[in-house]
Amino acid sequence: MSLWHATQGVGPDLVLLHGWGMNAAVWQPLLPGLQERFRVTRIELPGHGGSAMIEGGLEDWARACLAVAPVRATWVGWSLGGLLALQAALLAPAQVERLCLVTATPSFVQHADWPLAMPAATFDQFAGALLDDPGATLKRFLGLQVRGADDARTTLRTLSDALAQRPDPQPRGLELGLQLLQEGDLRARLGQLQTASHWLFGERDTLVPAGLANTIQESLPLARVQIVQGAGHAPFLSHPQQCLHWLEESCGS
Repeated sequence: MSLWHATQGVGPDLVLLHGWGMNAAVWQPLLPGLQERFRVTRIELPGHGGSAMIEGGLEDWARACLAVAPVRATWVGWSLGGLLALQAALLAPAQVERLCLVTATPSFVQHADWPLAMPAATFDQFAGALLDDPGATLKRFLGLQVRGADDARTTLRTLSDALAQRPDPQPRGLELGLQLLQEGDLRARLGQLQTASHWLFGERDTLVPAGLANTIQESLPLARVQIVQGAGHAPFLSHPQQCLHWLEESCGS
């Protein structure tokens, strides 16, 4: 079953994967700049936006994205989209030329040896609330993404506007996507990564702490890591020009 995807622009291929609960419209502020030099393919995750629901785990969702993505593209993944892009690169290194991961992590949940992540109890609370009121739970999650960041109100409005531009996420898509955030753990496989990777973190991110940058650099010595000062979990919205410059530099190396 094919996922919703749309391609615009001319140039080297660039794949964009959004985060949990969102859709392809979240990239709209960056599209004019990106389309000037890239052939951009936006993919909506299973059960999100216009994409049909696909059951299974992280590998199943990653394979569904690979099935509609161009060959030898740079993959830009934000949050859950970053975890999926990382999984795709591990599954099909010949298809993923480069990874540009925005506020992403190989494990979103804290472990004894992985403190720079969200407490498991927080995800449990989200999972419980999701069953009772999906809309309110998603709204709360949007608030967490901008908390403490520069111009948080404007970024939150941009996220909310993006949600309204595309079909609502399916309850099952939200449920399974949250489960992937809870259970997805690619830490042990980082050493197998054959794809060049660039990681972008937000200094004030409350979901993926910026301190994780040091851990990623230690795990992947050849990776390039950057922190956007004053940014939260969506630096490409709060600091679009800086993120465009980062992408252009990343794709040139």
